[in-house]
Amino acid sequence: MVEFMQISTGQKAERSIKGAIIAVFIAGVRRWNPGAIVNAVIGFAAAYLPDIIERQYDIKFQPWQRVYTGIAMLMHAVGMLGPYDDTWWWDHITHTLSASLLGGAVHVAAQRCGRDPQRSVLTAIVGGGVLWEVMEYAIHGLTDRLDLEPVLIPYSARDTIVDLFFNLLGALLVLLFGDRLLQNFIQDTD
Repeated sequence: MVEFMQISTGQKAERSIKGAIIAVFIAGVRRWNPGAIVNAVIGFAAAYLPDIIERQYDIKFQPWQRVYTGIAMLMHAVGMLGPYDDTWWWDHITHTLSASLLGGAVHVAAQRCGRDPQRSVLTAIVGGGVLWEVMEYAIHGLTDRLDLEPVLIPYSARDTIVDLFFNLLGALLVLLFGDRLLQNFIQDTD
């Protein structure tokens, strides 16, 4: 009975991350920061993706994979409270994390479908990154016209290029380590 009641370190970390995302949401509401609010809501929902994927596809995440996903979501949400503006490297980390999550999902899907993961990952990351950057500009332009607080902020053309570079870094990490670190999703591909 005691063993049943114990929570693993990974589960504690996951709960802490989800709690931190809720704290970002509350801070966003108190400051009336739409970017923090939206990122916290999306991040909180995305932190439950491992649970949904496990039930839907009969696969099992490693505890570190669940924590990694949650940290990526938390980093984006926290960033909207100031670190994106105040900490020069924050955006670089979040783009690398996001790209590695997307790249990891594409890598697994390509492997399970018998496709070349390198081409698939690079296509998804480059295409997804460009789409994201265009969306940032479009949303910022729309909120500007409507005189609303922006949810996404494009800083400059240089920043866009740097973002795309760090997206590629995330893709490179997946290509270098994906076969080994994502094996629990790739096995049983018969």
